[in-house]
Amino acid sequence: MYFILFLSSFFLFRKHTFVRENSNNLERWRVEGILIFTLETNGFPPSLQAHTHSLGAVDKCVHSPGWITDLKWERLWFLLLTFTFGLTLTWLYFWWEVHNDYDEFNWYLYNRMGYWSDWSVPILMTTAAAFTYIAGLLVLALCHIAVGQQMNLHWLHKGTAPFLHVGALAAITALSWIVAGQFARAERSSSQMAILCIFFAVVFAFYLAPLTISSPCIMEKKDLGPKPALIGHRGAPMLAPEHTLMSFRKALEQKLYGLQADVTISLDGVPFLMHDNTLRRTTNVEEEFPELARKPASMLNWTILQRLNAGQWFLKTDPFWTASSLSPSDHREAQNQSICSLAELLELAKGNATLLLNLRDPPREHPYRGSFLNITLEALLRSGYPQHQVMWLPNRQRPFVRRVAPGFQQTSGSKEAATSLRRGHIQRLNLRYTQVSRQELRDYASWNLSVNLYTVNAPWLFSLLWCAGVPSVTSDNTHVLSQVPSPLWIMPPDEYCLMWVTADLISFMLIIGIFVLQNYHLIRWRLGGIRSYNPEQIMLSAAVRRTSRDVSIMKEKLIFSEISDGMEVSDELSVCSDNSYDTYANRAPTPMNNRGSGSRTKTLTDRSGR
Repeated sequence: MYFILFLSSFFLFRKHTFVRENSNNLERWRVEGILIFTLETNGFPPSLQAHTHSLGAVDKCVHSPGWITDLKWERLWFLLLTFTFGLTLTWLYFWWEVHNDYDEFNWYLYNRMGYWSDWSVPILMTTAAAFTYIAGLLVLALCHIAVGQQMNLHWLHKGTAPFLHVGALAAITALSWIVAGQFARAERSSSQMAILCIFFAVVFAFYLAPLTISSPCIMEKKDLGPKPALIGHRGAPMLAPEHTLMSFRKALEQKLYGLQADVTISLDGVPFLMHDNTLRRTTNVEEEFPELARKPASMLNWTILQRLNAGQWFLKTDPFWTASSLSPSDHREAQNQSICSLAELLELAKGNATLLLNLRDPPREHPYRGSFLNITLEALLRSGYPQHQVMWLPNRQRPFVRRVAPGFQQTSGSKEAATSLRRGHIQRLNLRYTQVSRQELRDYASWNLSVNLYTVNAPWLFSLLWCAGVPSVTSDNTHVLSQVPSPLWIMPPDEYCLMWVTADLISFMLIIGIFVLQNYHLIRWRLGGIRSYNPEQIMLSAAVRRTSRDVSIMKEKLIFSEISDGMEVSDELSVCSDNSYDTYANRAPTPMNNRGSGSRTKTLTDRSGR
């Protein structure tokens, strides 16, 4: 679409200038190259010299170097406006589509900046405000083009303008009204042909685009696989503070397939749940122990960790905009949460959900860095947690883990060839949803490898992965995704083909109708339907080409007929003033003016070849 605007802008800005002068009660208008003289000199028409002088004055004004310079600037700035709009629309579309990953973006900035804030809000607000503001500017620009007016945009706006949300056939069909008007007003046949070829090339590219579209949800309903299993990402972080007992309990109440947790170890050897390296984001450590705020969480004793509040931050920052939806009892419970140990999680979830465990190594100087994996493994085995409900993600010491806990589901977090994974006794993969294609999902499934994708929060994305046959997903938004009964849309290929062909036909008929309507006067002229020379029709018709031979003749007839009529009126008034009204009424009209008119008519006939 931006390509269309970019190319068409060269043809859209032409000399559709509206010039008005008022000098000595004379108004001169130039619209589409036709000069119309409105005379207000007490009924006395100007002489032929006055007409000629007016013509020269108006053309001098219109074709002056300053006007041409302004036209070039208008074209340049419109191109810049269109280009900026394309970039801004892409930026807005990007931020709208990645709302699934806002939390990860905020966490990334937290690690870089040192404090937590929902940065997606100011970015979206700023982008949406600029997007909306520029929309009016671009729509106004297109309206100016459509009616043939200059684009007197403010300088400040031209470099920052973006808006116009267009979508495929609807947009190209709407744009055809402007393109058809420019086609009708084009001065040369070559310009008309260029406009027509470029526009319809893009139109047919849009029409044929569905041939290149391959969506997982274009499928027969009978081929739809089972709903992907849901794994709560750090529990249910939209309903409770992450990695707390309340969060995991909320997730279990939804009867999820599994729970994901990040495990690290305290300075005194107690495995606990924490995603961040420090405690600043998810606890009140800056209030309780300011000197320990920037210290790694694993470098603190469990007794100190237990004293920290791990729920107030959730109510204060509201990372998912869901804190206000909590009931009073949930609000009080969230406010009093503490850091959860691995043992507490195992006790809560035993036999109720599969655990996807990700181990976060402590710093090098940590006393339990070398034995962290063994301590965690021992805690799992000692708790009696069913081994088949543990997805073991750490890649190191896998042979040892398989010997000690043969029932664990060995899970890889790296994308590798299926043959290599099977040789390593890998049963499952845990990948980001952007890392795997539909074909790779099929390949892994053929090798009996189950794929879990993270982090999937948006229902539309969940639906797409469902259609693609993904076995399970990790999500922050499990309370919503668990209520999705089926993909948001699924369409058999035959119905989809019928839909886009029908849409193409409707769009094509509308475009043809618009071109016919915009070029109605030109079509009538070509077919010989216009026999009379109506000045208003000539002036107002944007479809009549100014350089056509027939229109030139019409202009000459119009101008000279006005001159002839003016001369007749002058003679009649002169006779009336000399001989009185009665004398003038009884005199036969002199044939002088008729002869002059006839000679001029004959001259025009000879020049036209008729």
